Amino acid sequence: MATIKDVAKMAGVSTTTVSHVINKTRFVAKDTEEAVLLAIKQLNYSPSAVARSLKVNTTKSIGMIVTTSEAPYFAEIIHSVEEHCYRQGYSLFLCNTQNEPEKVKNHLEMLAKKRVDGLLVMCSEYTQDSLDLLSSFSSIPMVVMDWGPNANTDVIDDHSFDGGYLATKHLIECGHKKIGIICGELNKTTAKTRYEGFLKAMADANLEVHEPWIFEGAFEPEDGYECMNRLLAQEELPTALFCCNDVMALGAISALTEKGLRVPDDMSIIGYDDIHASRFYAPPLTTIHQSKLRLGRQAVNILLERISQKDQGVQQYSRIDIGPELIIRKSVKSIL
Repeated sequence: MATIKDVAKMAGVSTTTVSHVINKTRFVAKDTEEAVLLAIKQLNYSPSAVARSLKVNTTKSIGMIVTTSEAPYFAEIIHSVEEHCYRQGYSLFLCNTQNEPEKVKNHLEMLAKKRVDGLLVMCSEYTQDSLDLLSSFSSIPMVVMDWGPNANTDVIDDHSFDGGYLATKHLIECGHKKIGIICGELNKTTAKTRYEGFLKAMADANLEVHEPWIFEGAFEPEDGYECMNRLLAQEELPTALFCCNDVMALGAISALTEKGLRVPDDMSIIGYDDIHASRFYAPPLTTIHQSKLRLGRQAVNILLERISQKDQGVQQYSRIDIGPELIIRKSVKSIL
């Protein structure tokens, strides 16, 4: 394997000059630069990434810490982040934490040792303990995305209230008056605000919210499946159901199908998030779209800006807006 000394010898220059050409750290005469580049090509020389990072004080790498990469919504955001990092010439180290504090700590320490240029932390909401832990790594440029009202992080404003209102309003406009809901965990900001949007739309239409048709899940398909089975055990059923994410809608549809019922003939269902798979549900799912592509890109762009300005003092927290949009497919029928 060729070394920097081999390149210097072939080009007839010093190893220092070769280093300046590779790292662009000093002006080098054009003919000298061309001789060095030709030697690098002929010798198939590849500089040590570690040595180069020490020279230029950058590794062109970013660490990303998430609760889980399994959930389709987060998986699509991660894909967007990785793609945008790649286009900007950065590598991405992805770490799953499953909300375990020890894992968060170990991952942060590992990423710091790898000398990543910046950190992207995208879980959901943060305790004070986790924020204190993140602040101990404040020397690394960081974007801490939070869906909750937190003064110490960047904020993702996904306008969940508007999305919940929009989903429920669509069901009402299709003639449904008997509407149920499978919420997420109501101690989470996104779940709570989507539910509040549902309540406001029902109130604006002067429709009764039937308490036995309100269920709380954990944004997993199993929750949609179990909640639907509990709903189907009741004597009176709604004509439509708002599931506060698409994977719970999938579980709900599965439970309905097992009972020999059909969507939307026997019950209309609307989801939330517009994950990639939702268009391939049976039937294709009417849902609320949120741009995972735009969210990922904006998060990376904010981080790259902080990396470039890391020596310029106190950072200002940012807000990423991703507005909801109704996507009409085949899982909701009109009963007007």
